[in-house]
Amino acid sequence: MRSMVWAAGAVSATAIGLVIAAGLAGGDGGSGAGPARPATATGTLEQLAAKAECAPDVQTDAAELRQANCRNGSGRFVLATFATDRGEREWLNQAKDYGGTYLVGRKWVAVGEPGVLRALRGHLGGTVERSSHHASESDGGRGDEDTGPGHAGRSGHRAS
Repeated sequence: MRSMVWAAGAVSATAIGLVIAAGLAGGDGGSGAGPARPATATGTLEQLAAKAECAPDVQTDAAELRQANCRNGSGRFVLATFATDRGEREWLNQAKDYGGTYLVGRKWVAVGEPGVLRALRGHLGGTVERSSHHASESDGGRGDEDTGPGHAGRSGHRAS
């Protein structure tokens, strides 16, 4: 557990640096209407990166956590995969202390600018989560983009 927290902290610092540099402001700026999203992707870091159309630059390669810097036609993002659902949730909880927006799947997280994450969601599916620092009071701090009428919200995200 201690090594997971340490590894999560190291990855968080990298991801948080990208988030801060990106100047995330929250809000999707869109109408909420758009193309249907794919089912949430699963797989290894390399398989997810291929679906996201990027060549991953692996920064952390541990049994419980793998993290890579990626770039595709939409921009830069960090992609992290986790050995367990619990490890993913612990990483997210720690990273959210610093603010930011995250695209979350089962055992993977992507961090980047909101526009990059919207485009990436078209490839990987997933649920957008924002830290309470960026979420409005009206959504209870969850930060889900799909909480309005006609949206499934978090129902596509499986927690364990």
